[in-house]
Amino acid sequence: MIICLLGVTLRYEDICEPGMVPQYHTPPPLIYAIWHRCLLACAWRFRNGNLHILISRSFDGELIARTVERLGFIAVRGSSSRDGAVGLRNLQRAYYENQYIAVTADGPRGPSQKAKAGVTQLAASVNAPVGAVYVHPDRAWTLRSWDRFLIPKPFSRVTVGWTVPVPAEREAVQAALDRSVKIAESRMA
Repeated sequence: MIICLLGVTLRYEDICEPGMVPQYHTPPPLIYAIWHRCLLACAWRFRNGNLHILISRSFDGELIARTVERLGFIAVRGSSSRDGAVGLRNLQRAYYENQYIAVTADGPRGPSQKAKAGVTQLAASVNAPVGAVYVHPDRAWTLRSWDRFLIPKPFSRVTVGWTVPVPAEREAVQAALDRSVKIAESRMA
């Protein structure tokens, strides 16, 4: 309920690299990488989009899964630290079933904004490119967590930066995510 109350006050704007179209205007299957710190702003923007997301089997993961499922996401359970192979297989299945998929490239424990192998392993296994998305509120509280998690303040403008999909290589995904951050944050400058 808190996410919904906050979400209705946020104003979103999409900014894309040349040649890119936002996910909600592109048919699936698609794989996107995001940074962990922007998950809350992503939750409202991409609600009811039938987006498959990887969530750990931990106690915290269970709470998150229940929350995001109410927002219209499909929780795929598993993580790099728990049931990683099961999570990867379930994401592969979702891709082959023509679904949208989003993976936090730096989750679940960081380091912050450093792409790990998970999203590239998934993309390589299904022979797909990876798009990068960063969702940045102009006003937010920043938590003192490993990821510097952002909680948008009510009535914030939120910019969604989109990059053109890149090959399933960690360096390419890192560069695309870095560009998506610059795209989203440039609107706030």
